[in-house]
Amino acid sequence: MIIRAIDAVNEVVGRIVVVLAVVFMGIIIYDVILRYAFNSPTRWAFDVSKQLYGFYFILLGGYALRHQSHVRVDLLIERFGDGVRRWVEVAGYAIFFFPFAWVFLSRSFTFAQTSWNQGETTYGAIAIPVYPLKAALCVAAGLLLIQGVSEVLKLVFDREDARDGR
Repeated sequence: MIIRAIDAVNEVVGRIVVVLAVVFMGIIIYDVILRYAFNSPTRWAFDVSKQLYGFYFILLGGYALRHQSHVRVDLLIERFGDGVRRWVEVAGYAIFFFPFAWVFLSRSFTFAQTSWNQGETTYGAIAIPVYPLKAALCVAAGLLLIQGVSEVLKLVFDREDARDGR
C-alpha cells in the first residue's frame, strides 16, 4: 500500500510537471516571434522560461526514479542472480542514495527557507521571485527520497512487477 501511494504521488507530479514543458516552449516561441518578427522582445520571457525549466528538471527526479530512468551502471550486478542483485541494489541505496537524498533534502530546505525569508528575486529587467523555485528544490528532494523508499521496499519484498512500473 505504501509503495502504491508513493508511486502514485510521483506519477501525478510527473504528469503535471510535464505540462510545464509545453508552457515554457510556448513562452520561448512567443518571445522569438516578438523578437524577430516585430523587433520587440519581452523583458520577462528569458527569466520565466529559465525558472519553468528549473521546475521541470528538478521536480521530475522522483518520477524518473519510479520509471528506472536514471543512469545506472549495471556491469557487475547484471551477472548476479536475482536475489544477490536485489540485495546489492538495496546496499547501494543505503550507502549512496539515502545519504545523498538526505543531504539534498536538508540543505535544500535551508536554502529555500533563507530565500523565502529574504523574499529573494532575480536581478533581471524585472524582479521575478526566486524562492518558489528554491522551495521546489526541497519538494523535489522529498519526492526523490520517498521514491527511493518505494524502490527499496520493492526490492526487499521482491515486487518486480511494481519495479517495472506496471
